[in-house]
Amino acid sequence: MPKRELFETIESERERLRSVSREIWETPEVALQETESSERLQSVLREEGFDVEAGVGGIETAFVARYGDEDPVVGTMGEFDALPGLSQRPTAEREPIEEGEPGHGCGHNLFGVGSLGGALAVKRAIERGDLSGSVVFFGTPAEEAGGGKVYMVRDGAFDDVDAVVSWHPGWYNAPGKGSCLAVDSFEFAFEGESSHAAAAPEAGRSALDAVQLLNTGVEYMREHVPDAARIHYVITEGGDAANVVPPQASVEYLVRAPEREQVERISEWVRDVAEGAALMTQTDLETTKTSGMYGVLPNHALGDAIRENMADAEFPLDDEQAAFAAELRETLGDVDGALAQLPEDRREEADDAAMFTQPIDAVDEGVTGSYSTDSGDVSWNVPLGRFQAATWPVGTPAHSWQAVAAGADLGTGGMEFAAKVIAGTLYDLLDDDELLAEARAEFEDRTADAEYDSPLPEGADPYELVNR
Repeated sequence: MPKRELFETIESERERLRSVSREIWETPEVALQETESSERLQSVLREEGFDVEAGVGGIETAFVARYGDEDPVVGTMGEFDALPGLSQRPTAEREPIEEGEPGHGCGHNLFGVGSLGGALAVKRAIERGDLSGSVVFFGTPAEEAGGGKVYMVRDGAFDDVDAVVSWHPGWYNAPGKGSCLAVDSFEFAFEGESSHAAAAPEAGRSALDAVQLLNTGVEYMREHVPDAARIHYVITEGGDAANVVPPQASVEYLVRAPEREQVERISEWVRDVAEGAALMTQTDLETTKTSGMYGVLPNHALGDAIRENMADAEFPLDDEQAAFAAELRETLGDVDGALAQLPEDRREEADDAAMFTQPIDAVDEGVTGSYSTDSGDVSWNVPLGRFQAATWPVGTPAHSWQAVAAGADLGTGGMEFAAKVIAGTLYDLLDDDELLAEARAEFEDRTADAEYDSPLPEGADPYELVNR
């Protein structure tokens, strides 16, 4: 069976893939600084005969690796950025390697390498003559800050691809059929006049007052926006001394909602409130839109194909990994809230396990999750199939020290499983014209009444905006 050869290819590369994942885990790099992580993935792809283009979308660490020059063209994506402040040893207690340093709390070391394994297996199938077509690996940085994929989409990286299959680390195995919130982010910077806050307050104009009025105005907005909308803010500058009227102050805002047009409408209202705050305080305002993303457009045809391949792919987990999973799960406490995500008939099975490795049907069909991801922008430009694979113990939240600890070794079983599912689904897309046509027809139907327009500001530079 040709697909069995795909899985055997991945199994034969197990030690190599685990080694690359561990190297990336041991050198965690935050968004837009993932130089070593990006190069490590690129080097494997070059060794395998892929043509690699780096610096895509104006981001040094973004790249596109392609094997083949025939149609159809299928692809997968790999992330590799870490999170600040989550340094952690692979132990079942909070133990930073270096306090305050980054760590892979979202499992992106596993993410990038799992997708890499899938791409390699398909490449070798094309090379053997089992398939015709091309396979593309998209190296997508900065998911955690600003959204590298949005810049890659803007610059046409996905334009000639027929379908993409991607995944994300988690604690269960299921295809994705849901959506998430679209988002805009802004920085509002106010400038006033400094003066002695006691001796001459009338001579000053407080930029901090403007920030506080903006925040107060937004609080009064909340009653009048859709229930699913979310508006978050943090004051990033507020003055240096209480006896000085603050001449500069700034605040960062995120505006989220299920529909892109809702985000844009709410964002415009927030901008109006900021203008009003500047008028009330006689300060000057500089507004900078720092990023924007679409919600995910699900593709059920690809979700069903992913689920079928999950049933065929084996999930490797040795005794040492299982024992560590049990230790790590003990640190999580009550996980009933997480278990509630699963169908009722699978909760007891998951609750009895440290690692829940059996695949299940999509748990998010018809649901709009409260997160945001730059994969959404990809999904509005090409049919995108997504899934979650179990790389962490049952109930583990992303962005936790437990997720970092699991990413060193425990999560490699889920990483290999994900590689097999990606390889199998890409194989189906290249081998089955009907599946590709079905995925494309669903995509065209869902986008028929909504044209994609990049949410990035005109001339956006990721380095200028993310590092403000």
